[in-house]
Amino acid sequence: MRKSIVTPSPVAATPIPDLWRNLERIARVEITSEDEAFPIEHALGKTESTGWRAAGTGPQVIRMHFDEPLTIHRIHLHFVEKATERSQEFAIFAGSGTELREVVRQQFSFSPGGSTEETEDYTVSLDRVTVMELKIDPDRSHDPSQSKSYASLQSLRLA
Repeated sequence: MRKSIVTPSPVAATPIPDLWRNLERIARVEITSEDEAFPIEHALGKTESTGWRAAGTGPQVIRMHFDEPLTIHRIHLHFVEKATERSQEFAIFAGSGTELREVVRQQFSFSPGGSTEETEDYTVSLDRVTVMELKIDPDRSHDPSQSKSYASLQSLRLA
């Protein structure tokens, strides 16, 4: 057997925070509602903040129109709900112009005595995206018109 001990050379890896796109700078955002104390900028910024929350109850939409077509390899979402037990669903659609296709759909439950956070991290291959839409239904257990829950989003990151 031939054996040698080598010292690994340091790898210049790009830190994860540096990979995230600056959504505040590259996108125009449309939202169905917004609580003044929790603006969308708090969920789309590169640093952790208080997140976004809707001003009204029921399903909500966050739509981003990108200044230039993007290639997206990763979508990271973080949701927090510490007060209300509920089942939530979100769906992400992406594409060019009005031609959007569903990328992912996920349901999960919040429980103040247990699960109060949900993090989703998807590896994707999306080319030439000019529009991305996030639809959040904050209370899947009720008729959307009867919902008393507010949609919220702690953070959304794209790389």
